[in-house]
Amino acid sequence: MRKVLLPILLIFTIDIAVAQKKPLDHSVYDSWQHIGERMISHDGKWVVYTIDPQQGDNELVIQSSDAKYKKTVPRGYGAVITEDSRYVLFKIKPLFKDTRDARIKKKKPDDMPKDSMAIVELGKEDVWKAAKTKSFRSPQKSYGWVAYQLEKNPEPPSKHKPSDGAANKKITDSFNRVIDSLQQVIQSMPVKKKRNRDENEGGDFIDHTAFTIDGADADGDDPTSAPADTGSDLVVRNLETGEEKVFSNVLEYYFSKKGNRLLIEQARNPKDSLSKLSIMVFDPVESRSIILSRGGNEFKNFVMTDDGLQIAYLGERDARPKELQKFYRVWYYQPGMDSAMLLVDKNSVGMQLGMTISEYGTLSFSKNGKRLFFGTCPVPIPKDTSLVEFEHAKVDIWHYNDDYLQTVQNFPPRLRMAQQENFLAVYDFESRNIKQLGSDRIPQVLITSEGDGDIFVGITDFGKRIESQWRGNTLKDIYAIDVKTGAKKLVKEHLFGQVYPSSTGKYIMWYDRLAKNYFAWDGISSRNITAKIKVPLWNEEFDSPDDPNNYGVMGWQEGDSAVYVYDKYDVWQLDPGARTLPVNYTASFGRISKESFRYVRTDPEELFFKHNQEVFYRTRNEVTKAGGLLKTVLRQQAVKNLYSSEYGGFLFGPVVKSKDGGFVIFTKENFTFSPDLYVWRGDENIKVGEKLIDSARRLSSLNPQQSGYLWGTAELFKWKAYNGKEATGIVYKPGDFDPKKKYPVIVYFYEKLTQDLYDYKEPAPIRSAVNVPFFVSRGYIIFMPDIEYKVGYPGKSAYDYIVSGARALVKKGWADSTNMALQGHSWGGYQAAQLATMTKLFKAVWAGAPVANMTSAYGGIRWESGISRQFQYEKAQSRIGGTLWQKLPLYLQNSPLFHLDKVTAPMVIMHNDADGAVPWYQGIELFTGLRRLGKKVWMFNYNGQGHGLTQRQDMLDYQVRMQQFFDWILKGGKPAKWITEGVPAVKKGKDWGLEVVD
Repeated sequence: MRKVLLPILLIFTIDIAVAQKKPLDHSVYDSWQHIGERMISHDGKWVVYTIDPQQGDNELVIQSSDAKYKKTVPRGYGAVITEDSRYVLFKIKPLFKDTRDARIKKKKPDDMPKDSMAIVELGKEDVWKAAKTKSFRSPQKSYGWVAYQLEKNPEPPSKHKPSDGAANKKITDSFNRVIDSLQQVIQSMPVKKKRNRDENEGGDFIDHTAFTIDGADADGDDPTSAPADTGSDLVVRNLETGEEKVFSNVLEYYFSKKGNRLLIEQARNPKDSLSKLSIMVFDPVESRSIILSRGGNEFKNFVMTDDGLQIAYLGERDARPKELQKFYRVWYYQPGMDSAMLLVDKNSVGMQLGMTISEYGTLSFSKNGKRLFFGTCPVPIPKDTSLVEFEHAKVDIWHYNDDYLQTVQNFPPRLRMAQQENFLAVYDFESRNIKQLGSDRIPQVLITSEGDGDIFVGITDFGKRIESQWRGNTLKDIYAIDVKTGAKKLVKEHLFGQVYPSSTGKYIMWYDRLAKNYFAWDGISSRNITAKIKVPLWNEEFDSPDDPNNYGVMGWQEGDSAVYVYDKYDVWQLDPGARTLPVNYTASFGRISKESFRYVRTDPEELFFKHNQEVFYRTRNEVTKAGGLLKTVLRQQAVKNLYSSEYGGFLFGPVVKSKDGGFVIFTKENFTFSPDLYVWRGDENIKVGEKLIDSARRLSSLNPQQSGYLWGTAELFKWKAYNGKEATGIVYKPGDFDPKKKYPVIVYFYEKLTQDLYDYKEPAPIRSAVNVPFFVSRGYIIFMPDIEYKVGYPGKSAYDYIVSGARALVKKGWADSTNMALQGHSWGGYQAAQLATMTKLFKAVWAGAPVANMTSAYGGIRWESGISRQFQYEKAQSRIGGTLWQKLPLYLQNSPLFHLDKVTAPMVIMHNDADGAVPWYQGIELFTGLRRLGKKVWMFNYNGQGHGLTQRQDMLDYQVRMQQFFDWILKGGKPAKWITEGVPAVKKGKDWGLEVVD
């Protein structure tokens, strides 16, 4: 009897515990937490991370990897652990409430609450702080120093002078007017310009013979210029001793990677009329400064070699404020010079005629410091200021031979990119030569061997850009560029695919989407290096009307002896010289077990794989969707399972590895398990195949409040689709699920979503989708079916999977067939609207940013980029597979607009007036069509919002209305006022219509 009662009592206890839990509501969002920043010290002994709520004050946690020490700093962020693993440097935000109050009061930026900077010695309790800190920097590959810049001191309020009577005031005003007049005369006087020995127009001597570094000094002529930024104090602090040195009026500052040099740009002192803008380099160890340049208008694009011994930057020193042309020069410094010297300008030998130094080009040294790269551009044409602007037309002229549509050309980021376009050039310090590597015909140049390679790679679509209108991409020509001579050799013409130069530049490899293989060029000829591989290296599930893309490249072996590429499951080792056959590096284990292997890069500076390098793989079982982490040594078959999918269903977040200590940190999650942070020591003696997750130490415990709410479960659901194929989806059930009850169902879809089975989903006001844990907690079932598409029939394909899946759920007995709804956004929004015309199964439809009319959408513009939407229908997601003129019946068949008379379910549309992906007139066509037919339809336009919501207040409003709508239709709840009456424009901002109507 006792044996029988015990299970019954246990079940009864569980039922009581579940009954005591609450459903989620909209008030829970702000406090829900997630791991933000995360890092581990080089020695592996210290972990620093932030715990970030959705809204409010976060925490920065400093913790030892053995969990014996833990320190929490409120509102800490932007942390850096010093190279010697001794200190953590970070900033501290003001209180969220203080910032919010300041915004409410519309305070000026200078009057807003400011950040502080903090330093903690790891393992200690003291926190050193500096108030009102703008930024800080520390050496990337050294330690002992930090530089932090303070905010500007506010200007003191002007003092009211005591009145000395009207007579004295009149005399003072008159005297001040005389002074002002004299100052204007002085400023208008021409400044005498130094003459160069060669009558160059600039202010510094250039010796063009043999291109040697000239003898110009640090001082430049100061033309009259407009008031400039005065900067603020920069403090350089010795972390060991606490000693500090202050530099005033600093604009920019940079440490060399090894920390032995600090480059500082110092503004003019506004209180000293003789002061000048200057560039200096500071040696923190010797506490010694050297002025590199003094005087000029602007310096920018500072760069140093890792050791700080070579410095370069751009300078513009001659133009007056209203001059229409400004010419930049490259300045250079190395030890032994008393100041920086002019290295390159538009008149230098080797510079092409009509070209100048681009202020937008990136300066960079090669790894060995023997080359300096910079950008060049055509000399800009000055604007004709004699033209009266309001007397001339403002017109865009569309021409059939233009590379890009005018909407693309005028799209602000693209226009800015065109205005700032520059082409790679190199200065060689040994030969003292300049070579132009890039050009308008070869605008993209990929460097090799960190800039020290003999061969670079040029990529161009010059002359092939028009077809991007309907292709969505362009064919490319690939060139090998000899860095020493600048000579260019065509390697591959009309490539549709991706380019992967080897680390040294010895090989140029590419994937050809038409040939479905990888090819490598060795400097003489190219050859197919994957022809012997019998499994697809391209996307096996690709179902769009285009050639499939590849699974990608894992990386190159040191010395270019091998390159590693992926198929759907495994990793292949290739010989780029095609001397040996390809080797399945993972021994086909992935394909046999349906487990995909993907390399996890833990070193952000990694350029290639070293022999016997330790590597981590992220794995996923393509059947169960469970994730894993594996550790192995490159070119060895033995694998250590940090966590394998066979041990249970989880996904793993970013993996961060310590540089020296063999420690690893990562997050682990599934639908019911909030992603917490773990640390694992990788050099422990673990047997091959042993489950290592048990030896990983859990560092955080986020969202304990979840235990007080009804949550839910996630599981795979399988059925047979109407096209006869096996289908898979996710079913989310309430935590108190009872198979004897019937539950309302919301079907949410896009394309394929089952890969997210083990994602943890925070209850949150989200941008467009269904808030899964919220609705599940409140007694809904959420169903997410995967969809496979047949080209030309996207609507029918969606029907085959979504409707068949929904009916398969109904057969289980717990899905209420009379209370089912569709919810989708973007491509999902289109499918929701289309299915509303094809079936009466669903009682309600919610369509976000849907395409209603493929014929008008085909000729539309994606305003987020200015590009035509034609490619989307011919080659991409919309999957018609031909032009409007070739396949008009399919465009009509797949457009909801032409079948709206068949809609029976009430529909809510969201389409915002700043949607950059799907023009919002598509939502208008859908709304006005349904309205004309007398159907129940509502449409939300969140003013100024784009394709998905980004403002938290809008997302929260959207989530509340979604709940009200589905509760009304699927649960028989009372409708909100916006449902029954709407919200007239005259009441906008006063009445939101959210109150429930009796």
